[in-house]
Amino acid sequence: MTIASSQRSRLVGRLVSFGRPPRVMGLDIARGLAVIGMIGAHMGSTPDLMWSDPQTWAGVVHGRSAILFAVLAGVSIALVTGRTVPPAPEELPGVRLRLIGRGAAIFAIGVALELLGTGVAVILTFYGVLYVAAIPVLRWSPRRLFLAAAGLALLGPPVLAAIQLLSLYATGPGTDLVVSGVYPITVWLVFVLVGLGLGRLGVDRMRIAVVSLLAGVVLAALGYGLGAAAEHIVDGEPGDSAWSSSSSFASLEDGTWGVPADEVDLDGYVCDVEEEWVGCYPEETGSSSVDEEMWEELSYWEQLRDSDPWKSLLWSTISVQPHSGGIPEIAGSGGFALAALGGCLLLARPGRWLLIPLAALGSMPLTAYAAHIVIILVVGGGPMGFVNSNATWGWSTLGLLVATTVWALLWGRGPLERLVGRSAGAMAAPRGVEGVRSD
Repeated sequence: MTIASSQRSRLVGRLVSFGRPPRVMGLDIARGLAVIGMIGAHMGSTPDLMWSDPQTWAGVVHGRSAILFAVLAGVSIALVTGRTVPPAPEELPGVRLRLIGRGAAIFAIGVALELLGTGVAVILTFYGVLYVAAIPVLRWSPRRLFLAAAGLALLGPPVLAAIQLLSLYATGPGTDLVVSGVYPITVWLVFVLVGLGLGRLGVDRMRIAVVSLLAGVVLAALGYGLGAAAEHIVDGEPGDSAWSSSSSFASLEDGTWGVPADEVDLDGYVCDVEEEWVGCYPEETGSSSVDEEMWEELSYWEQLRDSDPWKSLLWSTISVQPHSGGIPEIAGSGGFALAALGGCLLLARPGRWLLIPLAALGSMPLTAYAAHIVIILVVGGGPMGFVNSNATWGWSTLGLLVATTVWALLWGRGPLERLVGRSAGAMAAPRGVEGVRSD
């Protein structure tokens, strides 16, 4: 057999075996969708989502893509710690070390991406911490995991909102991670527990896929429906006070830095210009510096009173907006993630050949995620640049689909996935023994 025919045979073998057991192709498809969604959230120009208006449905990428990624993190933890069988007590030390090694590598990759200065809220640092946070619950039953997730979903939002209020919204690396950041682990652990429970039940079973789909649809309908009704009933916005609403800036929700000048109504506002920033304030409140001086002169209890605590607490609990951490968002977006996961698991077998590129992208999510951050850096013109183009989103996605498919067929696992696997193996290997693949 010639070298060329041998290579062709190896390529055909990889293609035929791609996504076959023990790998669960539906999970790779779901990961691929999550990565594409996060690329869209960071690159695309998408409107605020309104389920009644199909023209806004591209806005589904915000928040929900990251939540799907978190649920899949829980499933992955189940897969690398025994699948449907929890690790035995004597296996726990090695399993824990592998998770720590895996989480540390992912965390380090996330830090490296943050240092590129793109301004993206990189999920990988938080994602790495999840692997360590899941260690205490590795031997829990699915029922116990789901009950714990439900308890956190119901109690977490009001407790975190109360902590933020009582601290007058203090910030710091630790509080951002646990309480008030984009991905507060106290709330987002809900999605990991659900994913871990699904993994223990067996996500490769058709019945579990159907249950995930149906339960997700019900949860999404309840969460989004109740959230929309609650926000409609509660009139106004939280924190209508001097400290929180005395300044108005152009919205960044569409991914852009500001909006066209002719779309901004500044009637009744006074604007301060400082370098490239413009801050505008109602005439009756004066400048920001005056507001800050007045605020600092107030006692703690006066500041707490003026922050409108009850309305702020209520809004933080009932909000359904992306990354708000409200109960309806957890239920609605968590349900959306479950439905998407169940649908991907059901489509994997009949749509296998058509979905191979998407599954290839999802088989190396760390590599694809890191690549899109680099694309933002290059296309955006360097650190703190930004991309706000659906065309760039589309071309980047297409390029990554092609690149990851070729890589998967020629070399198998993605480069960053290999790095994480080696880190996990090296952490658990006895001294003097080379690390082995852990997944």
